[in-house]
Formats: sequence, structure tokens, C-alpha cells
Amino acid sequence: MKFPRVFMRRGWLVAGALLSVLLLAAACGSGDDEGQSLTFMAGFKPQANLPFVAAYVAQSKGYFQEQGLDVTILHSTGGHLQLLLSGDVDVTTADAGSVLKRRADPDIPIRAIALFGQRGQQAFIALEDSGIESPKDWEGKRLGYKTTQPPEYLALLDAAAVDRSKIEEVRVGFDPRILIEGQVDVLAVFKSNEPDTLRRLGFPTRLFDPADFGVPTLGLTYIVTADLLDSDPDLVKRFLKATMRGFAFALENEEETLDIVLEFAPQEDREHQRFMLRQEISDAQSPVTDANGLGFMTGEQWQVFYDTLLKHEALARPFDPRSAYTTRFLQDIYDGDELQWP
Repeated sequence: MKFPRVFMRRGWLVAGALLSVLLLAAACGSGDDEGQSLTFMAGFKPQANLPFVAAYVAQSKGYFQEQGLDVTILHSTGGHLQLLLSGDVDVTTADAGSVLKRRADPDIPIRAIALFGQRGQQAFIALEDSGIESPKDWEGKRLGYKTTQPPEYLALLDAAAVDRSKIEEVRVGFDPRILIEGQVDVLAVFKSNEPDTLRRLGFPTRLFDPADFGVPTLGLTYIVTADLLDSDPDLVKRFLKATMRGFAFALENEEETLDIVLEFAPQEDREHQRFMLRQEISDAQSPVTDANGLGFMTGEQWQVFYDTLLKHEALARPFDPRSAYTTRFLQDIYDGDELQWP
């Protein structure tokens, strides 16, 4: 049965000592041994980030095999871009902001081929009982950020007319517990997991999503090299057909999707993975996907996001943001009505 448009309108090597790679495909249905090989690098660990989920489901349900693909799924603490550029990985994930920052270097020819995060990953939280109810209340407080101040932060301050000079900004790393220890009053977080981590420790939080204040944001994408797009576009298209089908399955089958995630991430807590999955599914849908299909993106989305990053000096130089992405494969898939029901 063909995959009708209405389904998508339902609303919901760099080798080295420092590179740690976990190969999970063999235990989870690696596909047809005679299929064309493809290596997909997900994130730093197996979990319910939606771009990972789409690949996990495609692997587990045999969607890759049906596309004639023998897919290896890897995870690593780092080095994704180097592996992609070296040709040791065919597809990986990257935040849209990172894609634009990398494309500011003309020698890094990467392209986003699907956009999962119609809204960005980044948000800010304060403890629910802190009395901090709006970004204006950040004045006179200490804000913690992970490694660099995210451009979404600067854009949010502008949008909410917050006096940045009245905020103490400190680099704090990746442990969200510093918020409950009182080391900071406001914390930059990944909204799909860190608020739930603190809630499960008994500390509910108030979340400030830049998108809610009119800040243009985008989230996770699939990326490939321009060389792969030129040399084997059919491989890219078949990968997307399988993963978009996996994405669609996840929208309709939460419990089985979580079962599949836990096959890849057996040490993770199911309810925490549920929180992540629901948050990412929510952020993956927008009027753009309602009209065009899952994973779709538009030039307007990328342009306004690019303009925001450029305004806040997050890009090394101006360039044409159209060089950062392509919709040709998703357009072919959806216009040709090539997807099938999960």
C-alpha cells in the first residue's frame, strides 16, 4: 500500500584513542548481507533522539533491507564530522546550527538532507520554586551554559528585552545537577532529556524555549557529504525512504518503538526514553511537515535561522545558506508517493 500524504498530516576516522565506537547493528537485525553497505553514525550513545529512532526502527523492522541496504549503526563520543568527511561514515546527525557553522568553511562540503527538529534542541530552565517566571527575571541571576553561549540565548535576550549586563554567565559543562545544587539559577539544557532528569531527582523545572519567544530555531538533521550526493544519490534516497518510514512508525507505535530503542539501549530507563521520544516527536512537526511530509524543510526556515546566527556573530563569515541543505530526495519520495505504511 502506498504511503498517503494524509498520514503525515496527522499532527504527532579519524581513528584514534579518543574515539569510542559502539557497533550495535549485529544484535539488532543488520539487514541483507548482499545489500549495498551504508554506515550511519548516530549520537554519542544510543537513546531516543528521533533521528536515531528512525534508523533503529528501520533496522529492526527490515525497512533498510527492503531498500537493498545493509546498514551498520554506530555510536561515538565524538569525531562524527571527521568520519563523515573521511568517507568512513555515509550519514550522520548534526544540529542545524552546527551545519550552518560548518558550511561557513567552504572546505567542509556537507549537506542536510532531512530536518527532524522543526524547533531547536536548546532551551533554558530554572527550578520551579525559584521565582523565575520569565527571561526578564534572569537579570541579577547566574546563568550556566555548557561550552559556549548558544546563539539562541542571545536572540532570546533580544526578544525579551533582557539586559545582558545584569546576568552573570558561567561555563558549567554538562551536568544539570548544578542547578539543584544552587551553583546557577538558570541553566542552558537540551530540552528532550535534562528537564526530565531533574524532575526524576525530585526537582521540577520551568522551561524557557526560545521558539516560544519568536526566536527562529532548528534542530537535528541528517547530513551527508556533497561527494556522496554526486556519486550515489540513489543510496541517499533509499536511506531516507527507510528512515522516514521508521519515523512514521514511531509516530503511531510508541510502545513498540520504545521496545526497539531499548534493544539498542538496554541500560536506559524506559520512561526517560519515553519523555525524550515524545518531546522530539512534538518538535519534529510543524506546518511545514503537515504540508510537505516528515523531515521536510524550506528555504525560508533556513534563511531566517541563518539570519539569526549571523546577527549574533555565530557564523565565521556570510555565505549562501542554500548550500547547507537539499530537499531533492524528500521531494522525490513524497511527490512520487513512494513511501509505504509502516
